[in-house]
Amino acid sequence: MRDIADPRTVTGFISGDRYRSPEQLAGRVSRAITVLDALGVGPGDRIAIMLRNDFPFVEASYAAGALGAIAVPVNWHYRSAEVSYILEDSGAKLVVVHADLLDRVPDAAQVLVVDTPPEIAAAYRVDAATGRPSWDAEIDAATPWQHQPRNAPPSMIYTSGTTGRPKAVERFSTLDMGNPGLAEQMGWLGVSPGMRTVACGPMYHSAPNVFALLAGRTGGLVVFASKFDPEALLGFIERYAINSLHLVPTMLVRLLRLPEKVRNAYDLSSLRAITHAAAPCPPAVKRACIDWFGPIIREYYGGTETGVVVACDSKQWLAHPGTVGRPVGGAEVQILDPDSEDGRPLEPGQVGEIYLRNQAAGDFTYHNNDAKRRGIDRDGFVTIGDVGYLDDDGFLYICDRSIDMVISGGVNIYPAEIEAELHLHPDVADCAVFGIPDDEYGESVVALVKLQPDAAPDSDAILAWLHDRLAGFKVPRSIRFVPDLAREDSGKIFKHKLRERYCAKP
Repeated sequence: MRDIADPRTVTGFISGDRYRSPEQLAGRVSRAITVLDALGVGPGDRIAIMLRNDFPFVEASYAAGALGAIAVPVNWHYRSAEVSYILEDSGAKLVVVHADLLDRVPDAAQVLVVDTPPEIAAAYRVDAATGRPSWDAEIDAATPWQHQPRNAPPSMIYTSGTTGRPKAVERFSTLDMGNPGLAEQMGWLGVSPGMRTVACGPMYHSAPNVFALLAGRTGGLVVFASKFDPEALLGFIERYAINSLHLVPTMLVRLLRLPEKVRNAYDLSSLRAITHAAAPCPPAVKRACIDWFGPIIREYYGGTETGVVVACDSKQWLAHPGTVGRPVGGAEVQILDPDSEDGRPLEPGQVGEIYLRNQAAGDFTYHNNDAKRRGIDRDGFVTIGDVGYLDDDGFLYICDRSIDMVISGGVNIYPAEIEAELHLHPDVADCAVFGIPDDEYGESVVALVKLQPDAAPDSDAILAWLHDRLAGFKVPRSIRFVPDLAREDSGKIFKHKLRERYCAKP
């Protein structure tokens, strides 16, 4: 990267040894608009983007938006059948895809192929492949766009599909960044003028997508991490004077597991904000991060459907341990009684279904499934499937996913509480807790545990350890040791798949 005089002040985009200045990227986006227009892309069309974090992800997203088209990020972990479903369901007119992933795209699809760059090929142990028709060749041959760009619609993000097929969240309007409420919410996300960041999470997920695409417009620096590596991230922070990060709790855990000597070897003084979300963060992990990085840890809660609804900074969290925050930017939260037909609001401290409203983000539907959208609505508030409660100060606490709650012997048990304790056990590297059918109790609690590399499987010792920390009815009836737990890059885990794999009856 000979074009970079001072890594700590450079602006633009970096991936591996490649660099693009803001002017270079803007020029490529302008020509990409011309390319997409020539292929017949127009307002309302869908452009599928099946790329790892790379310059063309930004170029294609910006170019599609300038034509009024809608970017549809595709999870590049998907296999052929899953990709075909997304392309058919979204009605994608074109697919922009890394060359080594091309064999997963249906032959009938119109494609532009992005060469798989060396840093991505090395990270994922694939060939640094090339293909035709080439994204780079088409852009290099195009002339800059000569017309006024349209207002860019938001990307259409497919949710993780924890209960079946992924569903696409389709917004009815563009995100108005001039709206004070939305601007405040994006501030909690970690977006600020001139920000310098590392795009750690895959941009097919909603929060990393919004975070990286907005960060690219702030006049600062975006470094693309081909794959998350905790020590490499510390190196990026020091080398490029990174000041804002958006992480998920599993990334925080991996950072904390670095040897103290490694953690202390890097200058992290440039950091001003570390924001996390997407999955529960064990309180011990949160406290350890605040002790290490200082009171710059922030958390928010929301969903692809709602955007940022509640948030808290380190000071607020320490005063309300375990909270995910309170409403920000004019958003609202209600806790409703799941057993009442009319959705009776519950008092502070009472656990119920969490309903959210974020008027600043605008309304949405599920693409091709308006009925499902109506099914989660109560008087303009929507649920994304979580249960929890508000305290007397209006801070929200998440107990668990409603579909994950276990009812054993008529008692509600929240697996997230048990998982938080298991994560504190020195022998536990990861865990998942859920209910399985039980002839006597209706459901019984089982824990899947991935051990630390040098730990011996001793379920009796772990159960005894839990008995010292939890009420007896919450302690799993059994522990099963597994080699791995298939988490999403966002930190989410598909418990229904684990149930089928490890706990299905013969």
